[in-house]
Amino acid sequence: MKKITAVVLLATSFLAFSQQKNQAKLKYFSTKDKTITVYTTAENTDLRLTQTDKLNFGTSKQPLETEISVFVEPTKMFQKFMGIGGAITDASGEVFAKLSKEKQQEFLNAYYDKEKGIGYSLLRTTIHSSDFSSGSYTYIKEGDTDLKTFNIDHDKQYRIPMIKEAIKTAGGKLLLYVSPWSPPAFMKSNGNMLKGGALLPEYYQSWANYYTKFIKAYEKEGMPIWGITVQNEPMATQTWESCVYSAEAERDFLKNFLGPTMKKQGLGDKKIVVWDHNRDLMNHRANVIFSDPEASKYAWGMGFHWYETWAGGAPMFDNVRKVHEAYPSKNLLFTEGCVERFDAKKYQLWANGERYGTSMINDFNNGTVGWTDWNILLDQNGGPNHVGNFCFAPIHADTNSGELIYTPSYYYIGHFSKFIRPDAKRISTAVSRSSLISTSFLNTDGKMVTVVMNQSDKKVTYNLIIATEKTVVIIPAHGIQTLVY
Repeated sequence: MKKITAVVLLATSFLAFSQQKNQAKLKYFSTKDKTITVYTTAENTDLRLTQTDKLNFGTSKQPLETEISVFVEPTKMFQKFMGIGGAITDASGEVFAKLSKEKQQEFLNAYYDKEKGIGYSLLRTTIHSSDFSSGSYTYIKEGDTDLKTFNIDHDKQYRIPMIKEAIKTAGGKLLLYVSPWSPPAFMKSNGNMLKGGALLPEYYQSWANYYTKFIKAYEKEGMPIWGITVQNEPMATQTWESCVYSAEAERDFLKNFLGPTMKKQGLGDKKIVVWDHNRDLMNHRANVIFSDPEASKYAWGMGFHWYETWAGGAPMFDNVRKVHEAYPSKNLLFTEGCVERFDAKKYQLWANGERYGTSMINDFNNGTVGWTDWNILLDQNGGPNHVGNFCFAPIHADTNSGELIYTPSYYYIGHFSKFIRPDAKRISTAVSRSSLISTSFLNTDGKMVTVVMNQSDKKVTYNLIIATEKTVVIIPAHGIQTLVY
């Protein structure tokens, strides 16, 4: 009994010491001698990620109800930040290839250079074709169940060269993950890569093998793959490449085929992301897959998109928080978002950028670790897209003039990706009025980054309050600011 008591006391003491050590780590951030650099982007101004102020901290007292304040509490840390990025699709690769060498370099710097651009650190790409390809294709001959004809030659023309250039511009490292839109037609219930259908049970193993072939082929080309999603938008019957999985079907494919096959092929370290669809049904999918121990052990986490607004409602940010609360050991990754229904007259529509800012702040505050935009580059028609599903990208290229068109979305994303770096920790942040929304991250170099977005039609003067210190900041109407200190 004495021995057991001693062991318990020792364990308790060790736990207490560890907690004290962690608390000590949490409290190291201080505003002492810090200056705040403010970067601003705002509608009806020339401000685009522009340094607009250098501020100092002063003494803070109880804020009044008539004041607007942003409260940051550095001792309260949450999820580790993975990164921000976008997808290099076939469409992006084809448009990129049409640019001059000078414009290609400008484009690469704009996204992937931390100093000249906005410092993307994530990259998503597709396993064979999606709607943002010039046509449907796979990496095998139709009917090749054994995958003997598998090759990625198609991707070597446009997509792979662009990915390699992106990695090079980012300093030699990008976290790359991949998603399929549809299995080959012969593996599906409708015999078609387009218009939904389901993966036929007799091809579960062959399709699981296909992922591993893709990963190994890309890695052989010098592009390390971090992970995969099981299926892009598994509840949507689209006019383009799509494949429907119920929650139970995805669970069983993951636990009986994909997970074990990845492990058997020596790819057990690759992350597997489930769902990869909208916020509306994500809680049900999480309940079905994460509550099954055999399936859950293969799932790193859940990916989600923002298109639940297709039904006319508002974005369902709270569902992200509820998954995080229910399954705190699982990671949440925003895997796709874009502004739909391309219209060249709306290149500079400010609401498009604000949609990004609103989503990113809410998703991060609800526990999301990384955020991935859809196509990083499209042409002046919002494509190419082989089924006419033309959309916006943060940057477009007019292939007639050879010029690049930067939209508000690019700058809004940049207020996060340029300043919040991988391995940062999210910090407790709250605002006192609904005109503003905000999030904060502490980078590994000790720099705090607070992003503040003004959703109102008027400029707002607000306090940034940290413990007993504060500064006063002015943000323009429909503006976004990043404060680095």
